[in-house]
Amino acid sequence: MIGIINYGAGNIFSLTAALDRQKIAYEMVNSADSFDRYDRFIIPGVGHAGAAMQKLEESGLVESIKSITKPVLGICVGMQLLTEFSEEGNSSLLGITPVKTRHFTEDLKIKVPHTGWNKVSVQNESKLFEGIPNETYFYFVHSYFIEFNSTFTVAFADYGLKFSAAISKNNFYGVQFHPEKSGEAGEQLLKNFSEL
Repeated sequence: MIGIINYGAGNIFSLTAALDRQKIAYEMVNSADSFDRYDRFIIPGVGHAGAAMQKLEESGLVESIKSITKPVLGICVGMQLLTEFSEEGNSSLLGITPVKTRHFTEDLKIKVPHTGWNKVSVQNESKLFEGIPNETYFYFVHSYFIEFNSTFTVAFADYGLKFSAAISKNNFYGVQFHPEKSGEAGEQLLKNFSEL
């Protein structure tokens, strides 16, 4: 059973609808004392990374998340929370992956936020992308990106620069795109995560 870490991080209806379509069981995790009930976790998130981190701290779940040894998937801002620092609000984050979350600057001559479908290229083999053709398109909505790092980047995309579309470190995984809004490929990725 997947535990969705519920810290008030925005609308998660599309995520739960995608899990329902795949018949993947889930429940909301509201307190640290219920962590033992789940065999994997999703950290959702939309909006501002700094504000999301503040909500996570207020929820009292930070230390419990850091100590999880089962598979964890951060989605969008949930992925950014896994990094050590975000330029959004100059915020310290969970620090699980030693990379930074940066802003798409105007000098890249691109429209910010990066919204819509973009090609994702797998660069390090991962069970998350099993059965998904390389260079598949996924749906993105974000103004901040996780810097490319060949050690932790599983897959990358390009939007004025090369950035991490998916990362992993040990049992922690993150995707910048929204799998729940990315059609068949996104639902396959959620299914793959549910079987890790």
